Amino acid sequence: MVGVLALQGSFLEHLKMLRQIGVDVREVRLPEQLENLDGLIIPGGESTTIGKLAVDFGLLEPLREFGKERAIWGTCAGAILLSKDARRDQPLLELMDITVERNAFGRQIASFEIDLEIPALKEVSNEDAPFHGVFIRAPLIDSVSGKAKVLASLPDGRIVAARQGHLLATAFHPELTDDDRVHRYFINMVIEKLAS
Repeated sequence: MVGVLALQGSFLEHLKMLRQIGVDVREVRLPEQLENLDGLIIPGGESTTIGKLAVDFGLLEPLREFGKERAIWGTCAGAILLSKDARRDQPLLELMDITVERNAFGRQIASFEIDLEIPALKEVSNEDAPFHGVFIRAPLIDSVSGKAKVLASLPDGRIVAARQGHLLATAFHPELTDDDRVHRYFINMVIEKLAS
């Protein structure tokens, strides 16, 4: 079973996508709801708000411990929460060796969509088609270090997706498309981690 952190943001869209690919899902708002989960998605939304609510609900440390053992995928705000450094004082899980710049493209009006080359998706699909990335007040992954690896970049080289073992960060919103490849890729990560 895979959980979706349901404190704020686009959690309903993730739940819908996971159900469409046949995954059992659970909304997570309290620490005890992490029990018996095999993986977790932290959705896009407002990273400061999600972080503060996680603190208020006693979730920050349980999420951190969960991420040491189980797969977590953070989209947009979720990617910020996974990072070790967001260049400002806010609650972070500090699990991934990435530095993130919040709202890197500017305000909501500067949101955009672009096709991305993500070679790793060939693991779950014979399709060679690019993935349509939806960026809404999106962060950028400024740098990766340690065991983190770049999965996708914009044409100018700026990083928009990274993986570190069983942790995945995307600056864009796959849940806002009809393309389920990134969700299937994450489920493969969940299965790999359970088998390790």
